Order: sequence, then C-alpha cells, then structure tokens
Amino acid sequence: MTATRDRSTKPAPARSGVARGIERAAHWMNQQPLLDYIAIRSIVLVLAFLGVIMVMSSSMTWSVIDDQTVWAQPVKQAIMVAIGLVGFWAALKVSPERVRLWAPWIMLISFVLLIAVLIPGIGTGRDSVGSQSWIALPGFQLQPSEVAKVAIAIWGASLLANKDPRSLGWKNGFGPFILVASLCIILIALQGDIGMAIAFAIVVGFVLLFAGVSWVFIAVVAAFGAVAVFLLMAAGGFRSARFHTFFDAFVGNFEDTQGAAFQSYQGFLSLADGSFFGVGLGQSRAKWFYLPEAKNDFIFAVIGEELGLWGGSLVILLFLGLGWFGFRTARRAANQYQALLAGTLTAGVVVQAFINIGYVVGLLPVTGIQLPLISAGGTSAIITLTSMGLLASVARHEPDAVSSMQNHGRPLFDRALGIPEPKAPVQVAERAEKRNDEQPDRFGKPVTVRPRPTKGERVVDKRRGAARETVKPERPRRAPAARSGRVPSNRSERRHNPRGGRNQDRR
Repeated sequence: MTATRDRSTKPAPARSGVARGIERAAHWMNQQPLLDYIAIRSIVLVLAFLGVIMVMSSSMTWSVIDDQTVWAQPVKQAIMVAIGLVGFWAALKVSPERVRLWAPWIMLISFVLLIAVLIPGIGTGRDSVGSQSWIALPGFQLQPSEVAKVAIAIWGASLLANKDPRSLGWKNGFGPFILVASLCIILIALQGDIGMAIAFAIVVGFVLLFAGVSWVFIAVVAAFGAVAVFLLMAAGGFRSARFHTFFDAFVGNFEDTQGAAFQSYQGFLSLADGSFFGVGLGQSRAKWFYLPEAKNDFIFAVIGEELGLWGGSLVILLFLGLGWFGFRTARRAANQYQALLAGTLTAGVVVQAFINIGYVVGLLPVTGIQLPLISAGGTSAIITLTSMGLLASVARHEPDAVSSMQNHGRPLFDRALGIPEPKAPVQVAERAEKRNDEQPDRFGKPVTVRPRPTKGERVVDKRRGAARETVKPERPRRAPAARSGRVPSNRSERRHNPRGGRNQDRR
C-alpha cells in the first residue's frame, strides 16, 4: 500500500527578492508618522530651487531682447519664489479646518477676479496669442485663473465632504459646485486661454471624482469637452495648427519647421542634443534665440538639453514622488474634507506637470500650460507654492503625525520657523467650544426659558428677589410584585402591606 500525499494544503509560493523588498519598504513607511510631511516639503523645495536655477539659465539671452540686464528675469523669479515660500510657510501655520471656514470667501474673491479681468482697462494681454488673462498691479501681474484653480479645490473639498454623490442635486452641494465651476470655465475660456480652461476643468473633474461621483458622469462630461476641443481644431487658426503639428510630430515628420511647427521642432532638437548626460548647466544652444518661450512653456526642453536624460528623469521622478506622497496623505487624512483637499491639490499640480512634459516630448498637442514650480511666472509660482503649503499642512495634520508631534515634539524645521504644534480636528472643536464658554454673555443668561430640574435636584428660586430654596422630592420606586403573583383584590388590601407596613406603591 502506497502512501498518498495530502493535496489539501499547498506550500506557499516563494516570494521574489523584489516582492520582499517592496513589503519591507511599505512596512518601514507605515512606521514613519512624519514621512508624508517631510517628503512633500522636501520635494517642493527641491523643485522650487531647481526652477530658479533653470529660469536663470534659460532667460539670460532673452532678457537682452527686452532691453534688460541678463539678471532681470532670474532676480524677478527669485523674488516671486521667495514670496511663494512665505505663502508656503503661512499655509503651514494655518490648520486645514480654519482654511475650510475661509473657503466661501476665497471662492467669491476668485470669481470676482475672473469677471474683473474681462473688463476693458483692467484685464491685459501678455502672450503671443492675445489672451486677456492678467490684471496689471504695481510691479506685478496677477493671473486670476491661477487663483481660481486653487480656490475651486478648497471650496469644492469643503462643500462636497461627507455628501451623498448618488444624487447630483442642489441641496447636497453638487448642484452649486457644478454651476459655479461651469461659470468659471466659461470665464477662463472667454479670456482666450484654452489651456488654462482645460487645466481648471481637470481640477474640477478630480474634485468630483474624489467626492464619489460616478465615472459615467465624468466620462460623459469629458466626451463633451473632447467634442469642443475638436470643434476648436476644425475652426482653424493657431490652435488648429498646433493639432496638425502634434500629429506630424507623433509620426516624426515636421512639415512646417519654420512656421507653426518651429517651437516643437526646436524642442525636439534640444532634447536630442542633451543625450544622456547633457551639454552642461548654462550651455544650452537652443536658448540663443532658437527656442521661443524657453523659460516658460518649453523649459523642460532646456532641462533635457543641459542636464540630459538623467536631469529630465529626475524632474519626472520628483513629480511622481509628489503624486505618491500627496495621494498617500489623502488616504491617511483625518477626515474626508482634508482627504478631498489633499487629493485635488496633488492631482492639479502633478497632472499639469505631465501635460507640459507630454507636449514638450511630442505625446500631447501644445496647450501653453506651464511646468508648475519650475517655469517662470509670478502668480503661478506664488499660488502653486502656497497650495503645496496647504498640502503639507494636511500631511502634518494626519492622526499619526499629530500624535507623534504631541508625544515627541515638533521637528527642527517647524521649531526653527515657529510653526505651532498641530491639533486634531476634535481638539480644534473642543478648544473653540472652551473659548466660547469662557466668554461672558453679552446680555446675561435668558430668563424666559429655564431648564427643567432633574430628580432630586436642589432648585433655587430667585425671581422677584426671593431667595428661598426648595427641594424637588424624588419619585419613589414601585415595590416589586409578590412572588406568588397574587394581585390585591380590594382597596383595603392594596392600602396595607401584609407584613404590617404601608405599601411602597401608594402615591
């Protein structure tokens, strides 16, 4: 008789070294409560510093055309990044719950600015396609669409948190959000900036997606947007030329290298010249009046030329890391409002970055969207850094991060910059309630309505100067029924206890 092998239990398949490494890395990340906060903060600062360097390298030659010194644009960009870092620091000092209280006012101000930029004499155009997207201020150009892009994320997260997405009605907040977002997209499109309108619509789509709206609804809206883009392409003009250039570049055949395809063609040449290690920082040849918008839309081409494949890959990895830790922050957030805020801010910046990189390398048509945190720009640098400060603030308000700081103290970065210890949302509510209790009533306590005293409570009657004290008697409990289950038949029996005492149930 031969022994049979037990086939009910199969040995677990051996895991590869890569799987074990990923598991150990995930376990280590879960044991670091401040990892998201430190990673987001570090990635944002590295990208901002790299942006200042690349703007300085790519803008020196073009500053000469504007009758300026070679340091004019780099100094201006450094000042804007410094202001943005102040906004980053201010956002870290403010809790996300307080920002939620300001959300309606932030959205209202941004909506008013979108209307004001369309008024003749207030709005100005500054680019080659004549879009009216800026408001001229003393020494500064304000772009309201950049403000609105962050405002819709804050207001949408505040409005749609903990709402039922199965009915897109007016009462649950989805109706007002869709209406206001649609009006903002129309106002931005009327400015002539279709690229920014697309970026704004992407942020709105992510707000709805993270709030739980069905994929079918978002897909239908995206289909209508694609039809609108197709109609723009068929209408002719520079936008139609951009789409034709995209299709030509996708197959590697540029027809009009001296006209509509000139910028994309020069961007391809810059990336090809960079090879793997690059030609060296500051040694780009494309910035010598070959590549238009070298410091703005096509700054990634200059990065690829000067720093090579490794430099471009580093930028891509930094944005991938920002997306990873941003979405991880949304998953570990204290409540749904903070989760929506973190997810939307992350998606808005990361998706915009990959749209810019995509059309520089020829995978997407040129839309004019800047590379966030790196391209030259005043409003873009300030608003993007401030929004990343809000994202980092959500990361430092994760429950594990709050517990770690309250037990082990704040990190050196927070102590050096005077950033206070974070509070959990419950602690913030308790502190606000305590502050309200400590404040004296302005008109005294109301006398028309008094709470009803409980059982056995001592009641003090001070009306009309009386100071007598009364005691509300406690209602006696009913005595348990006899074990025999016999019910007294007459009134005399119910009045007297068979044991000689008075019954406890007499009132």
